Amino acid sequence: MADIGTHEGLRIAIQQAGYYPDLVIDTLETALAGEPVESFVVHHEPHFDRDELRRHVSVLVMTPTRLIVGHSDEYPSDDTHAAPYATTSTEAVPLDRVSSVVVSRTVPSPASHQVGDRPLDVVVTIGWGAMARIDLEPATCGDPECEADHGYTGALTSDDFTLRVSEAGDGLMRVDDMLAFARALSAATVRVR
Repeated sequence: MADIGTHEGLRIAIQQAGYYPDLVIDTLETALAGEPVESFVVHHEPHFDRDELRRHVSVLVMTPTRLIVGHSDEYPSDDTHAAPYATTSTEAVPLDRVSSVVVSRTVPSPASHQVGDRPLDVVVTIGWGAMARIDLEPATCGDPECEADHGYTGALTSDDFTLRVSEAGDGLMRVDDMLAFARALSAATVRVR
């Protein structure tokens, strides 16, 4: 449903995810601040933490001016909470701050791949400069006998948000949703430059 550009389409997708839909919708309505929804993707990701099932939902929403990234997580009761609880957060990023949209695909039988064939999975990484990852390793000069200290070399990678969907885990519709959202966001970042 990523190509349905309405609040109602977003509400339906959140309700279909089945993860505290009223809470997720309430949180997003605050972040949307009345702006129209142009594209979205909703990803529900249950996982096991030791012997407990925990759930997480990520919602990406693109408006005419912003990218809204929402996360909601649930937790069991603990020392400070007598009952299970949830946390939810949103970040609103101006589209002109989105510096990269990386789309990675895994395809079966690449020799027979044709335009329009669906990938097995899609990973979208969006960067806007809030977080970066530095991978460092010792630098070398190429001489295997050299024992000199050449310092370090590395790469700085923008890594603000990454989301993966797969045909096996999420279904073909979610893979299509992710590709549609990535296409819309990529187009929007060109539009605002």
